[in-house]
Amino acid sequence: MIAFAKCFRNFILIMVPMNSFVKREVGVFTKIGLKSCFINESFRKIKNTKTAVFPKNNRCGRMNERREEGQTCPRKREIAVKITIKTIAELAGVSVSTVSKIVNNYDDVGTETRERVLRIMEEHGYTASNAAKVPKRKSQLVGVVYAGKINAEFNHLFFVDVINAFKKRIGLLGYDLLFFSNERLEDSEGDYLSRCRNYQVDGCILISGDEIDSGIGELDQSDIPCIGIDLELTGNRSGYVMSDNSQISNRAVEHFYLQGYKEFGFIGCSGTSLISRFREQSYREALQRYGLPVMEPFFRNGSDFFEHSGYEAMTAMIEAGQVPRAVFAASDLLAIGAIRAIREKGLSVPGDVAVIGCDDIEACQYVTPPLTTVRQDKEKIGLLAALMLYDLMNGQLQSSSVMVAPELIVRQSCGAAGS
Repeated sequence: MIAFAKCFRNFILIMVPMNSFVKREVGVFTKIGLKSCFINESFRKIKNTKTAVFPKNNRCGRMNERREEGQTCPRKREIAVKITIKTIAELAGVSVSTVSKIVNNYDDVGTETRERVLRIMEEHGYTASNAAKVPKRKSQLVGVVYAGKINAEFNHLFFVDVINAFKKRIGLLGYDLLFFSNERLEDSEGDYLSRCRNYQVDGCILISGDEIDSGIGELDQSDIPCIGIDLELTGNRSGYVMSDNSQISNRAVEHFYLQGYKEFGFIGCSGTSLISRFREQSYREALQRYGLPVMEPFFRNGSDFFEHSGYEAMTAMIEAGQVPRAVFAASDLLAIGAIRAIREKGLSVPGDVAVIGCDDIEACQYVTPPLTTVRQDKEKIGLLAALMLYDLMNGQLQSSSVMVAPELIVRQSCGAAGS
């Protein structure tokens, strides 16, 4: 009988699943009067299987038996709990998408939230392949935002030369340019920032001869690195490069004064032009420093910085009988237009009216007479803008500004008094 029971037990071990066998073995073998030793032996043979784990010190084979005093507790199997992004989100009290943004180093998450989530990730050993420590993939795109009048900024030779110098250097640094037009933004000043985010630009340069509108202000104050060209920016990740406009006007007044002139005029750009306003104010201050009169009838503004505005302003002065001995124009193109008006009215340059421009565009050398001007270093401005923006985009520079010194270029439009 005992031999039969052993054979039957072995057959059951092979054919019956382990979980069900434990119950059946106890029931079957106890019914036929087997001693508990056989049951214990069966348990010992199967106790290391994956489907049934029994305590070492369980003498009778029952799992819930109270252990005697002094017996050691069996070692519990340690189960590794996988920490997921959802776990981190729940612990931090934020959404899964917020954790995802932090992992991928997006910028639109608050500093306090970011630090809290990163701390929890570190405490729980969640690295996400160290993605949070690696900057997000760069687009290698730099936005060029013309925020003033389209016909002024896109066509003005000063800005064209600056952009060419900027493009050359930023291209060598591995970036392409993406130009943003403001023609579609008449009803939405605040669209610059969203468009820059949509295209995922790494940084922007901003060009505007006008006052900063709400759209430019929003972009300036954002986390997108920005450099203004002839435009003062104040954001934490912004800077600007411009010529020293006070020195530009001072160079012109100084040269006029050294030539012996006493009556001074100014031709600028009306409206919201910051550049023209700076140069006119600096021009007035320089005249006062030299003890020279500021004669209001000799101060005129055109509609923009181009030749026709200079022509119209100078024509109006001559026809009103208000002809200054020397005129400083806020741009070379304004000065070229003024020279044409002077010559058409039968007057000579510099014999009757001496003229100084500003920018030193190439055309200054070919106008008759060649134009004396205050040179802005366009190539240097473009180069500095590229290097400063590159450093801002790569975390190597804090917000900063650079003033580029101008240089007086003397030609025949402003000679000695009486010539």
